[in-house]
Amino acid sequence: MPLRRSFSPSSFLSLARSILPSATSKPVHTLSANIAMRVPRNTAGLATKYEINADMGEGFGRWKMGPDEELMPLLDAANIACGFHAGDPSIMLRTVRLCKQHNVRAGAHPGLPDLLGFGRRRFDIAPADIYSLVLYQVGALQAMLAAEGMPLSHIKPHGELFFVMQRDAAILRAVLDACVHFPGVPVYGSAGAVEEAALCDEMDLAFQGELYVDIDYSAEGTLVPPAKSQVATPELCGKRAHDAMLEDKGLNQDGVTFSFGFGENPFSICMHSDMPTVLDNTLAVRKAVDEMNKKRGWRK
Repeated sequence: MPLRRSFSPSSFLSLARSILPSATSKPVHTLSANIAMRVPRNTAGLATKYEINADMGEGFGRWKMGPDEELMPLLDAANIACGFHAGDPSIMLRTVRLCKQHNVRAGAHPGLPDLLGFGRRRFDIAPADIYSLVLYQVGALQAMLAAEGMPLSHIKPHGELFFVMQRDAAILRAVLDACVHFPGVPVYGSAGAVEEAALCDEMDLAFQGELYVDIDYSAEGTLVPPAKSQVATPELCGKRAHDAMLEDKGLNQDGVTFSFGFGENPFSICMHSDMPTVLDNTLAVRKAVDEMNKKRGWRK
């Protein structure tokens, strides 16, 4: 199903040039989705400072993935696996309680039904089934949050579901159709997801743009899967976060500088908890985030 759009990337750039002439006059490439160049109708639940989120609760049964107990205190928001790509009822509830213990916002992290492949393999699934599985997973987590007296903070699709939303307009709409049933809950997505940001606006869903510092960006401005990205080190992650917050810039895989398009707006930084260096990576990003929030005068 084609997306209805009442704007174009060129209109975004024209608006940016009128507001930020010094930024657009520099020889810097811009991501196709400059989310800072649009004013969404719905801003409920969006970041009010630079923040860190991470995928959590991604074990299954006796199998554990990621240092959740050590990582949780470093986060502002957690994306909790809902049982399809990882997680099970007991792990989901334990992760919810861990969020509550550390005052971390808890969001749903729905994925494709792929425990063996960790939700990162391609599947041919009909949009109607995608709608059902997202509704099922988010609803399950919301019930556990309600049992602990906590709200559902956000929804962030996982792995291949995240990527197929960028390639297939019907799948994108199916996912967001499910998200509509959770009023006031923002959808997290990459700063390069122009179609997703536009459709969220059309459907009156808040869209939270994200920065990724532990995987690469392609020359086209899209995210590169972890397996095809350079190894993420604490120094690299910290520098990427610092440069994005200070100058709204990054380097793609070709070494070309580009603008994310966040401007002066706060955004969320995603860390992958399944990476072996995630604790050191997140500590470096936490330091950069806290320093920049203090500099901006934003609440801690």
